[in-house]
Amino acid sequence: MKKQIIFLSAVLLMLLSTNVFSQDWPQFLGPERNSTSPQKNLLREWPESGPEVLWTVPLGIGYGGPVVKDGKVYILDRNDEEGDKMCCFDLDSGEELWKFEYAAAGSVMFPGSRSVPVVDDKHVYSCGPYGDLYCIDLESHKPLWNVNIWTDFGGDVGNPPSDETDGGAGGFAARGNFPIWAISQNPMIYGDLLVLASQAPEAGVVAYNKNTGELVWKTPNLGNENYVSPTVIKIHGEDQIVMVISSTNPIGRRDAPQTMGSIVGIDPANGEILWEFEGWECHITVPSAVDAGNNKILATGGYERGATMIQVEKNSDGTFTTKELFTTVEFGDQTKPPLLIDGYFYAQYGTNNRRDGLTCMNMDGEIMWKTKRDPDFNKGSMIYADGLLLASDGAKKLYLIEPDPAGFKPLASSELLTEQAAEGMASRFGTQNWAPLALADGKLLIRDQSRMLCVKVAE
Repeated sequence: MKKQIIFLSAVLLMLLSTNVFSQDWPQFLGPERNSTSPQKNLLREWPESGPEVLWTVPLGIGYGGPVVKDGKVYILDRNDEEGDKMCCFDLDSGEELWKFEYAAAGSVMFPGSRSVPVVDDKHVYSCGPYGDLYCIDLESHKPLWNVNIWTDFGGDVGNPPSDETDGGAGGFAARGNFPIWAISQNPMIYGDLLVLASQAPEAGVVAYNKNTGELVWKTPNLGNENYVSPTVIKIHGEDQIVMVISSTNPIGRRDAPQTMGSIVGIDPANGEILWEFEGWECHITVPSAVDAGNNKILATGGYERGATMIQVEKNSDGTFTTKELFTTVEFGDQTKPPLLIDGYFYAQYGTNNRRDGLTCMNMDGEIMWKTKRDPDFNKGSMIYADGLLLASDGAKKLYLIEPDPAGFKPLASSELLTEQAAEGMASRFGTQNWAPLALADGKLLIRDQSRMLCVKVAE
């Protein structure tokens, strides 16, 4: 009997250990799509030389981040002259296990990849910058189905312009209705659905059967050119898909009707529009909406809106109404949604016209502090785990930070990333190491413009 107890205790300990150290990062912004990880035992200090880099692999230019499932890393790489490439690496060694490539040549301003895949037990899904949505089988490494979320719904093919006088692939030359900065969708799995935003003339958010590729539902086009990926937020106890839609781009689309953007709630079962807040004005919106709790939603952006908090109220007849709680230009994020930690929001507020750095705001829109340029944080990525922030600064450094509304509290930093000179109009924006991070099994995955690194950040 004693031996049985010892054996069962050992098995229980093994299972607990596996639960603690086998977290996946299966989609954009992690398990809950909110940049938060269950990882424990994070290193509280780093050696002077920085955290240990376990391996590196070469990649093309791009802004798309990795995902992790069952010890394997998936990332959509790209060569603009040829097309997209789904790569699979071993998390422990960095060995390339397989790849799948397809033709999708073309280039826009800020060339390269721009989206994060999503992976489940059987498939990995990705959407390229020209709208190519692929479902790839994890065993055969071959596509089970593919569609185009843009041209299938009336979108113009985004061929690069040949007239270099308009900036070539880096300018605002005519591509019809194709988005100026290409399609930047991070797919989302919801039950048996694969959900992402088309925003082509004949569709807004679209949902496919994730196993067959059959279109299950689509909303009408929701408005202006957009770069936001959908997210799920609890509203009065029920899941709703929330989208933030840009206002008209007054520079890139100066001939289009100049209209306001919106924040929209959608029924994930059938695509029905449940409510719409029409007071959002940010002409290049990228960050997903943030669940602020208590039926509140925070929308953020650059260009130069900042942030708006809205309240969604449910009426006695089951319909919904919205109201604005506050708007501030003193808090925002141009490329990533803020993190909500213990009632405070943290974001990297670097835009074309602002350098507010890492910024902290309370639930009422009051700014607690800003780092400004000391240190500068500009379009980097952050993950909250084990009470700490792991944050890239968008340039060369990785930081370990204790989040505190009383002030900026860095614990360590290390210059891990490299610079790579951009070309054309994009060269005005400096180092562009803007890809989302991923954290799994104590390993942080981070990319710059030429490679992906795996960094040991936990014991």
